[in-house]
Amino acid sequence: MIDVKFLRENPDVVKENIKKKFQDHKLPLVDEVIELDAQARKTQQEADEIRANRNKLSKQIGALMGQGKKEEAEEVKKQVSANAARLAELETLEKELSEKVTKIMMSIPNIIDPSVPIGEDDSCNVEIEKFGEPVVPDFEIPYHTEIMDKFDGIDMEAAGKVAGNGFYYLMGDIARLHSAVISYARDFMIDRGFTYCIPPFMIRSNVVTGVMSFEEMDAMMYKIEGEDLYLIGTSEHSMIGKFIDTLNEEEKLPYTLTSYSPCFRKEKGAHGIEERGVYRIHQFEKQEMIVVCKPEESPKYYDVLWKNTVDLFRSLDIPVRTLECCSGDLADLKVKSCDVEAWSPRQKKYFEVGSCSNLGDAQARRLKIRVKDKEGNKYFAHTLNNTVVAPPRMLIAFLENNLNADGSVNIPTALQPYMGGKDKIVPTK
Repeated sequence: MIDVKFLRENPDVVKENIKKKFQDHKLPLVDEVIELDAQARKTQQEADEIRANRNKLSKQIGALMGQGKKEEAEEVKKQVSANAARLAELETLEKELSEKVTKIMMSIPNIIDPSVPIGEDDSCNVEIEKFGEPVVPDFEIPYHTEIMDKFDGIDMEAAGKVAGNGFYYLMGDIARLHSAVISYARDFMIDRGFTYCIPPFMIRSNVVTGVMSFEEMDAMMYKIEGEDLYLIGTSEHSMIGKFIDTLNEEEKLPYTLTSYSPCFRKEKGAHGIEERGVYRIHQFEKQEMIVVCKPEESPKYYDVLWKNTVDLFRSLDIPVRTLECCSGDLADLKVKSCDVEAWSPRQKKYFEVGSCSNLGDAQARRLKIRVKDKEGNKYFAHTLNNTVVAPPRMLIAFLENNLNADGSVNIPTALQPYMGGKDKIVPTK
């Protein structure tokens, strides 16, 4: 959420930003919020004047009563009562106008970074850099669920009976591989100086609306019936929420945290054939990383975050590339974002396995995450997040890139301690 003062002083900049995000239907909101904001400030000014006058009259009443001038004091009391009625009206109006302004401001997209390429959707995203040499072996690579099935490692039929579509049972070596990747990712991030955390897996509605747009909330979040709680779609939600309503000492920044959690997502809409199996599901586990920092440091930590993911995947012999997200593919709160995509030898193309985002002060402004410097000045922090690793989607890339012609799967050196020292797993059928 951008600062309403910035919008008031730079309406053309905000409108141009809306156009760059191809959300022209939101253009009228800028003028609407300016008008409502003007009404709100006018209302507040009148209310403040009445409050100041009330204090003045109260002192006058006390003085008159002290002088025995009861009749005059009663007349002043009538004036105070009349002012009180008007003040009550103004305070109600203040609240209504403030809520309207906030609601509109929460739907106006954040100002994107000048480096973001302009484009309407993800087809306009721009490749930045490739890491590792993509290889297509001289044998056929089966679909990922077929690979898992050779290890007796997956049962989606039973999961469908228990929970419906979009769920799975992982078993045996495949389940162990899943847990090994998560454990390795945890230690990988701890070794890079991040503090490990296991957060709440449910969050309140004020945290949900603090970390994401209304559109994302409707498309992703599962509501707990009868309670003000939602299942998290990613641990970023509760990790950023950890700092809600806080005033943080500048010298303690940055906060660099890595967190494990299950994730729950509605995943609305139709999906293509390559998104069957365990690619797009309602429940999965993930290792995440977040940073809360000073505004001038957020570009630096943006690069630190995406490089961590690249390095982790390369340590597991998986070629990856980074892709700059264009303006139309950015969620409303994001200033800048890039995807990390892994190579799929079966599809002969890359697919998304993680996303790194700089949200500027948008989340901090909504959640009131402030920083105090040595001089006592206060400002909003910047927040960033990135996927470390998210199996089982990451397992697709892992299995395809480490598969041998005989159906066995190589275990890279970095992962072997988490797999009981095995350098290979062998199918059971």
